[in-house]
Amino acid sequence: QVRLVESGGGSVEAGGALRLSCSAEGPPQGGTCMGWFRLRPGKEREGVATIFTAGIKIHYADSVKGRFTLSQGPDKHTLSLEMNDLKPEDTGVYYCAAGRTWCGAGWDLWREFPYWGQGTQVTVSS
Repeated sequence: QVRLVESGGGSVEAGGALRLSCSAEGPPQGGTCMGWFRLRPGKEREGVATIFTAGIKIHYADSVKGRFTLSQGPDKHTLSLEMNDLKPEDTGVYYCAAGRTWCGAGWDLWREFPYWGQGTQVTVSS
């Protein structure tokens, strides 16, 4: 069983920055697809950024490219999401997810991720 522990989030004005962190306890050996999803008001859950923990390629949603940066800690199972130039439309609950056996095509298919954190609120005011 994989347990995901999130931290970070909060409220910020447009143009500001926030940092999210996620640590995986009991991650699968050999790597797993791990990353962040979000649920914005009135929208479906969507992928933000993911990485295969035993690889290097990071996938980003088009809406966050150039503004958000996903990075791994030394143990490969701690992720940080640096969010810069935040916009009101970034407001939502952000979830750490893991467990898809590979990233690549379908990296943002949230239904294929069996493990989820509790979610953390990000609010960006205009």
